[in-house]
Amino acid sequence: MDYSRFISTKSSNRMPSGISEMSSFLDEPSPSLVWLCSGMPSPEKFPIREMNLTLQDGKVLSITPECLSAGLQYGPAPGYIPLVKQLKTMTKSLHSPPLWEESDLLVTIGSQAGLWMAFEMLLNPGDFVVVQKTCYSDVLCMLTAVTPQYLAIESDDEGLQPDCLRTALKEVVKNGSKNLLKALYVVPNSCNPTGTSMGEERRREIYAIAQEYDLIILEDDPYYFLQYDEKPPPSFLSLDTDGRVLRFDSFSKIISAGLRVGYVTGPAMLLERLNIHMMTSVICGPMLSQVIISTLLQEWGEDGFKKYVVNLHQFYRDKRDVAIQAAEIHLTGLCEWIVPKGGIFLWLKVPKVADTTSMLVKRGVKKNIVLVPGKYFMADSNKPCQYMRAAFSCATADQLMKGFKNLAELIREEIALQNAQIIDP
Repeated sequence: MDYSRFISTKSSNRMPSGISEMSSFLDEPSPSLVWLCSGMPSPEKFPIREMNLTLQDGKVLSITPECLSAGLQYGPAPGYIPLVKQLKTMTKSLHSPPLWEESDLLVTIGSQAGLWMAFEMLLNPGDFVVVQKTCYSDVLCMLTAVTPQYLAIESDDEGLQPDCLRTALKEVVKNGSKNLLKALYVVPNSCNPTGTSMGEERRREIYAIAQEYDLIILEDDPYYFLQYDEKPPPSFLSLDTDGRVLRFDSFSKIISAGLRVGYVTGPAMLLERLNIHMMTSVICGPMLSQVIISTLLQEWGEDGFKKYVVNLHQFYRDKRDVAIQAAEIHLTGLCEWIVPKGGIFLWLKVPKVADTTSMLVKRGVKKNIVLVPGKYFMADSNKPCQYMRAAFSCATADQLMKGFKNLAELIREEIALQNAQIIDP
């Protein structure tokens, strides 16, 4: 592929850091190499000398002095070298990308930082970006800063609808703006906030449309390892025969949100631009976080990691089941929902309430219940929204029952209030 048309003016103007580029000589340094290049602080004065972490099973994970030294120091912009190698092995094993030899991987400060860099790399003001009408709120916040045009596409129980996507793209081409079509953002597994997951046929159809209209697919998949019942269908990365997929993964939902470790995989030419962005903004991600993740993955091995993920499935499946039970007991007749196959969210529609925003923001706390109004997830936030998002990941069974009971009372009060306003406007 020719990627030149996808690179924004801001990204093309960004120059690599000469000092950071020199750091590539440290990847496999000669024992006799004398390094007088970068402004690294002397490791002799790092006050931290030892780190031991106790795992859930009681085992103590010791960070070796060598790894600890690397974790406390500046590191390569693409990431801690042992972790990058581990993640490449994992990605190849899980997704078998058709163009693996032409791909690269970059560790990011959570997957969200990777998404922000990708949006800024791809989009000039006025370029088109495809999103679902119901989209992750922080992505909408990020996109606001690069002032694109939205193609907001309808979704159903399997996510973004291909027929609606094709119709919208045809309209853009008809209006003479095909050159402004750039990117398609999609969450294929347990989409935030709707909880929907795409089947394989739908993924293949969307990929074919992206080929036809020459779009870069941004595959945001933080819930890949939180699919309860079965392995997800092939990822967009695994279908990518052209080199048009940037895939974003994260350890935030499965190991630690606070460590802020994510990674992006995709065409080497696009990863090069993201790497330049990394080295000229934050220099590198937090090395100590990456060392911890790397050491943990090494300790577990492939089989240990799989076992850990299976335990996660059971834990969150049980949480989901309690949330559904609580909804059935307290919200039947008041709300509508689908049962998510993974993830941590329940997306609730309140058919008898025109917009949930005031109900939740102004009166929810008084009823001791806090959910996110659906309006915050809409590409067009000016329209009323009957939806709201409940996160069931941290609540106990008792809290879910109590919370949905309180929510039911709040909804009934809101319906009564609306009816009163209709009768006496």
